[in-house]
Amino acid sequence: MSHQIIADLNTRYTAKKYDATKRISPADMDVIKEAIRLSASSINSQPWKFIVIESDEAKQRFHDTFANMHQFNQPHAKEASHTVLFAYNPHYSKDEYKKVVDVEVTSGHLPADRYDAMLNGAYGFAEANTDENGFNGDWTKAQTYIALGNTLHTLARLGIDSTPMEGVDSKLIGEVFKDELDGYVCDVALAMGYRLAEGDYNYGLPKSRLAAEDVITVL
Repeated sequence: MSHQIIADLNTRYTAKKYDATKRISPADMDVIKEAIRLSASSINSQPWKFIVIESDEAKQRFHDTFANMHQFNQPHAKEASHTVLFAYNPHYSKDEYKKVVDVEVTSGHLPADRYDAMLNGAYGFAEANTDENGFNGDWTKAQTYIALGNTLHTLARLGIDSTPMEGVDSKLIGEVFKDELDGYVCDVALAMGYRLAEGDYNYGLPKSRLAAEDVITVL
């Protein structure tokens, strides 16, 4: 199939080795950050924070979170140009959703006379995913993966390599980045930069996916 989207997705892969001398340009980082911000989420809840790691000091802190596990991902902490921590609010409340609805109105997206209907109606979906202790982290965490997928495609479009990492220590990240996360939880991070082909065993291999007929049903 000849289409730019398909070309992007056939080109992208999970990088295993980064060239620490190459940095993503500020202009491209602006695009990436805005693309992350524009990601979709259920009821437009946006129950997330994205911590962008780019300074040497922040990279060292992230490097330190691999002290106990997943050391195979530790080199990316310093060698990748940037890393984004995708964090979710495990106790997303109606007050927090109210901020979203406020912006819906002030942006002109939502008529003011529909404010209460949006706040009380749409939030019912969040309530359906909230337990008796106010925990809805399974639902809010799922939203961060929508943002992750959006970011992966954005990076492919920009020709920037990436490594999604569930192989991180969520507990230690929560301790090291306690102030920045402020109660949010990071279970997945995304390293970004430019591959070092000589040390990247995953580079240049043919794409491996199940056949369309095995995963897509058209009715």
